[in-house]
Amino acid sequence: MKLILTGVTGAAGIQIFRQAVLDATIMKITVLSRRALPSWMDIPENDKTEVIVLKDFLDYPSDIPARLAGHDACIWALGKSSMGLSDEEYTRITYDYTMHFVNSLQDAGTKDKTGEPFRFIFVSGEGADPSGKSNLKFARIKGMTEKALFDLPPSSNIKASVMRPAYFFPSKNHPSDRENIRSPTARAMDHLMTPIMKTILPSMYTPIEDLGLFAVEAGKGRWSDEKLFSNSKMRELIKALRTPENQQ
Repeated sequence: MKLILTGVTGAAGIQIFRQAVLDATIMKITVLSRRALPSWMDIPENDKTEVIVLKDFLDYPSDIPARLAGHDACIWALGKSSMGLSDEEYTRITYDYTMHFVNSLQDAGTKDKTGEPFRFIFVSGEGADPSGKSNLKFARIKGMTEKALFDLPPSSNIKASVMRPAYFFPSKNHPSDRENIRSPTARAMDHLMTPIMKTILPSMYTPIEDLGLFAVEAGKGRWSDEKLFSNSKMRELIKALRTPENQQ
């Protein structure tokens, strides 16, 4: 299997990247990034990763779409907090980048391929509102992106699925993630937030290891009969996946 990843220097993306590297069924990983990957990234050594540096996620070099269209799936974890961004800025990062990628794939030939459709996994978030009625910038624009993906016609040969994780934080098993992805203030707050979420509001908490595993399994085509995964649904499916009978 050939997999495309975005957002790998973020909290969700780096865990997805790590999980994909460890998955023996994934033979090639193509990372789209705005810059070379930093040296602090704690990723297992491997010879299946290629990094394509894109200066502009709205203007790909002419040869890129055809190269990407030859893959089987993409997990789109590129994103940024809406705090401090204008509607225009957040729309560009969340909606425009995503749909430019999808439209470029169609133009490059996914709609002409036979067999299994290209799988596109969009990492959204709990509270996203496809109706567009929310007053929250995050909910409205994430929801708008979800709707556009679900509205792709069958002729696109792209099957979109949406993950809606809740609160998550970089893994304690990888200190460099926490130090480089979250601020000292955020790390201090997490010492309070994670225990509260895990015990009082488990439906609003997403273990980062579960997020990574779920995204990769969805990218491989598991649960392909469903297209929208709430946090509760994700955790339910991961719990079932980890039962002894499913690990044999």
